[in-house]
Amino acid sequence: MSKDKKGIYTGIIEKDADGNYFCGEYLLDYQYTEKYFKIGDEISIQSVIVNPSDKSYNQYPKKSRNFSLVDEKE
Repeated sequence: MSKDKKGIYTGIIEKDADGNYFCGEYLLDYQYTEKYFKIGDEISIQSVIVNPSDKSYNQYPKKSRNFSLVDEKE
């Protein structure tokens, strides 16, 4: 969606055909996303790492586990 002053990227959580959660070009940590979020949540990504997974690296070279819901009051 957009680059944001409060984080690296702000967008909506989606899930691809392989079951990966992602937001824009960023792969989201599966277990963290399953536990605390749902598809359609608007999040702000705070930091990213190189995706360590050979399985999904080509599709998502960047991964994040450091993200949070966008505060709708702002």
